[in-house]
Amino acid sequence: MNVSATQSSDDVALTAVVKDAARRQLVERGAAGLSLDAVARGSGLDVTAVEAVFPHRDDLFTALVVDAYDASGAAMEQADRAAVDAGAPAGARLLAVARALRQWSFANPAEFTLIYGSPVPGYHAPQDTVLPASRTPAVLAGILRSALESGELTPPRRTLPGPSLLRPEALALFGGAPPAPFSDIVERGIALWSSLIGLLVFQVFSRTHDSVRDEAAYFDHAVAVTAETVGLVVPLGEGDH
Repeated sequence: MNVSATQSSDDVALTAVVKDAARRQLVERGAAGLSLDAVARGSGLDVTAVEAVFPHRDDLFTALVVDAYDASGAAMEQADRAAVDAGAPAGARLLAVARALRQWSFANPAEFTLIYGSPVPGYHAPQDTVLPASRTPAVLAGILRSALESGELTPPRRTLPGPSLLRPEALALFGGAPPAPFSDIVERGIALWSSLIGLLVFQVFSRTHDSVRDEAAYFDHAVAVTAETVGLVVPLGEGDH
């Protein structure tokens, strides 16, 4: 549901108040405990005022999910633009956007959990969330496409066996199927993307704090290791963490 498309200025202000209260509820109660009644109490509003902008709980969930995807994607896009402006190679760009996503995730753990944690019982994300959710893989795909075009990728030691398992949408996001020896770069890119999110889940949910001495430095190393699967070298210089 695209609430903002038909909102007046007063509704926009009311929506912002409701969303802020909902984010506080996410921190205090978690996504499963979020309800319009709880948001109304937390914002000092009557529940009918909340329902005026978000008639159902799922409408509010969708708005929060879209905002989280947009905010995290924007952080990555901004980091990538800065890296490009600085003349950074593709590997440094990848590290920059991964760090930006990590910084956003630690600054907004409730929103991170909302989009990458356990599914919310009874909630099914609508089509409205698809485009915002694609911003993270789109940044990664843009970096890989740039690296491919500039000759910064190392060909894989072996291609993935069997026919491609990709949906047309994945190839379209990348800009089409690349030629050999990089014909499986999109499949490898999806592995890179999922590894990045999995690493963040481990770190945000404190699964690595008792295994490594420096989680930020380990994050950089893990990104570099995973990047090798797509043939990209991530520079890790002394004092770079």
